[in-house]
Amino acid sequence: MPQSGSFEVIFGNLTTLGELCGLISYGSRDPVFNDRVQFPSFYRTVPDELSEIDGIVELIKHFGWKWVGLIVSDDEIGLRAGKHFEREMKKDGICLAFNIRIELGSIASTDPMKTREILNRSTANVVVLLVSLRFVGYILFFFAMFDMPEKIWIVSSTFLRVLDTAYPQNRIIFNGILALSIQQGEIPGFREFLHGLNLSECPDGILFPDVSERLSDCKLPNAIKTTPSGTNISLPQCTESEFFQEYDLPINETLNFRISYGVYTAVYTMALALHKLNMKQTRASHPDRRERQHINFKQWQLNALIQSKDFEMTSGYKIHLNVKKDPSKYYEIVKCFFSEEGGVQTVKVGSFDISRPDGNQLSVNSSADLWGPYFTKCPPSRCNEPCTPGHRKSKNERKPPCCYNCVPCAEGEISNTTDTQSCIKCSENEKSNKEQNGCIPKNINFLSYEDTLGATLSFISFLCTVTCTVILGIFIKYRETPIVRANNRYLSCLLLISLMLCFLCTLLFIGRPTQICCLLRQVTFGIVFTISVSSVLAKTLTVIIAFNATKPGSKLKKYVGTQLAIILVIVCSLVEIVISAVWLASNPPFPEADTLSDPDYIILLCNEGSGFFFFCIIGYIGTLALLSFIAAFLAKDFPDRFNEAKNITFSMLGFCSVWGAFVPAYLSSKGSRMVAVEIFAILSSSAGLLGCIFVPKCYIIFLRPELNIRDTIVRKQ
Repeated sequence: MPQSGSFEVIFGNLTTLGELCGLISYGSRDPVFNDRVQFPSFYRTVPDELSEIDGIVELIKHFGWKWVGLIVSDDEIGLRAGKHFEREMKKDGICLAFNIRIELGSIASTDPMKTREILNRSTANVVVLLVSLRFVGYILFFFAMFDMPEKIWIVSSTFLRVLDTAYPQNRIIFNGILALSIQQGEIPGFREFLHGLNLSECPDGILFPDVSERLSDCKLPNAIKTTPSGTNISLPQCTESEFFQEYDLPINETLNFRISYGVYTAVYTMALALHKLNMKQTRASHPDRRERQHINFKQWQLNALIQSKDFEMTSGYKIHLNVKKDPSKYYEIVKCFFSEEGGVQTVKVGSFDISRPDGNQLSVNSSADLWGPYFTKCPPSRCNEPCTPGHRKSKNERKPPCCYNCVPCAEGEISNTTDTQSCIKCSENEKSNKEQNGCIPKNINFLSYEDTLGATLSFISFLCTVTCTVILGIFIKYRETPIVRANNRYLSCLLLISLMLCFLCTLLFIGRPTQICCLLRQVTFGIVFTISVSSVLAKTLTVIIAFNATKPGSKLKKYVGTQLAIILVIVCSLVEIVISAVWLASNPPFPEADTLSDPDYIILLCNEGSGFFFFCIIGYIGTLALLSFIAAFLAKDFPDRFNEAKNITFSMLGFCSVWGAFVPAYLSSKGSRMVAVEIFAILSSSAGLLGCIFVPKCYIIFLRPELNIRDTIVRKQ
C-alpha cells in the first residue's frame, strides 16, 4: 500500500507469476481490507488500526478517565481514527475535552499558540494523539516550537518515532508517554547472523554504514553513506571487535522486532503455505516421483490452505489467518522515558489482546512506573471536581454529559460514593445523617413520662385527681348540709367520681403505645366523659324540674327526686357504650409506627382504626354538653341562693370552647403533640367542670358557713 510504506509479499501463479493469488501485508492497517467480498485474498500479519483505537479506549476506561483531549492528523487516517475513538468513548460515557486537527505544512491553519492555550486551559490531564505515519515528523516539529503543559500522552504505534526525535523540546513534552505497539518477536538465528558478519568480506555493502552508526555509535572506515546523519556529531572509526558485538540498538531492538517481525512472519507464512500446497499436489499427482517440471496453483486452493491451517514458525509462534479476522490483535502497552543524557528507555507496562473474552482483554502491570516522570500517582482527568458523598450529579444542559453540577441529596436520601448518579433513599426506620453520606436509625417519638411535657401533664393529672378526691371527701363529710343536699348530692358524688376517672384516664395516653392502651384509652375517655356530661345535664334538668314543679297544677311534681336523674345518666351512658362496642368490634384501634409524617422520627402512636367512630364519640359528648349549656342558660335566673345553673352555664361554656378548639388543633398536630393536645383538652375541660361547679360550694362550706343553713336557701320575695 503506498501510504503505509509497507512491503507486500505477493505470490502468483508459479508458472506465469501473472495472476494474483494471495497478498499478505505486514504494514497496511486500513480497515477497508476487512471486507472479504472486495478483498478475498488479502491477509496481513498486523491488526487493523481501529483495534488499536479500541485498546486506547480500554486503557482510558481502566484508569477511570472521563475527560480526555484528542489531537488527530487532518487526513483520512487521522480523521477516521478520531471518529472511531469518539464513537467508542461515547458508549462508555467518556467525553472529549477538545478535538484538535493538525494540517500538514500549514502553521497558519493550526495555530500552535491556540493549541497551547487549549492544552493549558483544559482540565483534561490525558491527551490522545492519533496521527498517520507521514504526519509524525511534522507534528514533532509542531510541538517543539513551544513549551506545553505536563500531560499524560497516549499515542498510537505510528508515533513511536518520537523515540528518535532530534528536537530537545519533544523529549520533555513526551517524556513518559504511553504507547500501543504491535507485537514484537524474535527472529530465530538473526542474532548469530548479525554478530557473524565480517566487514572485510563486504567492503562495498551499502547497508553497513547506516547500521553501524545506529548499532555501534561508530562508522566504518572508507564507507560510503547513502543516508545523511540525523546529527552533526562526528563518530569514531569502528573496529571489527566493535561491530555488532558489544552494542545493541535500544530503539529498534535487535533481538525483538516489531515491523521486521511482521515482514518475517508474512514471508514465512506464504512460503510455508506454498510449500505445503506443493507437497500436497506432488504426492497426489505423482506418488512415486518427487519431481515435477510444472506446478499450477489456483487461487482458491491457496486461500483454503491459508485460512484453515495453523502455521507454526520456527520460534514456536502460531499464526492463523482467518477469513474474517486478522491473525493477531495483540498490542503491547509501553512506557517511554527520555533520560537527561539523551538515552531512551521503553518499558512494557501492559498488553491488549482482543482475542480474549470481554473484560480480560486489557492487562496492566500496576507495579510498573506508569505515571513518571511528571506524576506520582494516577492523575484525575475530569471536567470538574467529583461530587463528594452526600451529593449527586445534576446534568448541565449547556455542557457535555461529563460536565455536571453537584447538588445535595434530598432529605432522607444519601450517597456514600463519589460522583453518584442518584441518591439512595434510606429505609423507613432510618434517616440521613448530617453529612447525608449514611443512614442512621430514626429517633423514636412518643409522649413519655421521661419527657418534660409528659411529666408535666401526668403531674397535673395527678394533682387534679387528688383535688377531686379531697372535694369528694368534703362532700361526703358535709353531705347533710343544705349546700350539699341541694341539686341532688348523689349526682354530685357521681360527677366527682367521673371527673376523677377523667383525670386518671389521661395516663393511658402517656407512655409507649401498646395494644391494650390503644383499645382502652379512647373508649374509657368516651364513657367517663359521657357520665360526667350526662350528670351535669341531669343536675341542670333537676333544677328546672324542681322550680317548675312548685307552680300550681304542674305535672312535673311526679318527676321530682333522684330516679329520673339516674335513669338519664344510665341511658346517655348506654348510648356511648354501644358506639364504643361497635367501634371495637368493627375497626378497633391498634398501635402503629408512623415513619412518614416526620423524616427524623418514628412516631409511635395509636391508629384509631376508624376516624368516624372517634369523631362520633367526640360529637356525642359535644351534643350532651351543648344541651347542658342550653338548659343551664335557661335556668340561670331561677331565684335560689344555691342554684347551680349559673355555675353550670360557665362550665359548659368553657367545656364547649375547649372541645371546639380541640378538633382543628388535633388535626393539625402530629406525633406526641397530637396526644398532648387531647390530654390538654381532657384536663382543661374536666378542671373547668370541677372548678365552676364544686369550688363555689367548698367556698361556702369553709368560708361562709352562715350561708349553709336551711333558712337562707329560699330568698325572700
